[in-house]
Amino acid sequence: MTDQPVQSVTVMVVDDHPMWRDAVARDLSDSGFTVVATAGDGPEAVRRARAARPQVIVLDLNLPGASGVEVCKQVMSDDPAVRVLVLSASGEHEDVLEAVKSGATGYLLKSAGREELVDAVRRTAVGDPVFTPGLAGLVLGEYRRLATVPPPAAAEGPEAPRLTDRETEVLRLVAKGLSYKQIAQRLVISHRTVQNHVQNTLGKLQLHNRVELVRYAIEAGLDGDLDGGM
Repeated sequence: MTDQPVQSVTVMVVDDHPMWRDAVARDLSDSGFTVVATAGDGPEAVRRARAARPQVIVLDLNLPGASGVEVCKQVMSDDPAVRVLVLSASGEHEDVLEAVKSGATGYLLKSAGREELVDAVRRTAVGDPVFTPGLAGLVLGEYRRLATVPPPAAAEGPEAPRLTDRETEVLRLVAKGLSYKQIAQRLVISHRTVQNHVQNTLGKLQLHNRVELVRYAIEAGLDGDLDGGM
């Protein structure tokens, strides 16, 4: 089992500072990624994402025209398969949580080094959550806080969707904070099979992204059913 080669990963870089945007695009291109588009403001980012359909969007939060959070929501609405890695100068908790709630897979500070960025984009492409050290605990704490909110009525009662044993097993590991690669290794299945189980589960539960999936799992008490953890 191997990760997706970087050469086959298409990336879009969104930042309103031309020098920074060009530098990030160049670093990713030099590392083997295929940079299919860049954008300098929110509306432009949405338009170009629709046209280029990148697998990963490296996205700043402070954009003219529309915020990064708004862009993230829109591009994920247009293409639920896209992965968004926020690359921001802000480490404020509110910014991090808003980005994750909007569907971002990861959040990296602009103080990160080139190799850290390259690794983050590579991991984001396969659906692994990537956070600057110190932010992962914040996000997991927010998952648990959200889990105290009563679930919507539609998820209750005899009509609640039924998951297979394997889907439930994968969901438990997602709730524990394991990456898709770690889940694949633990269950001795392929990375693609893990992704398929997650996509099937999202469809059955009528959820849209990993954030909502983890919240559902914690509400169901699945995060405490396995040994170990984060």
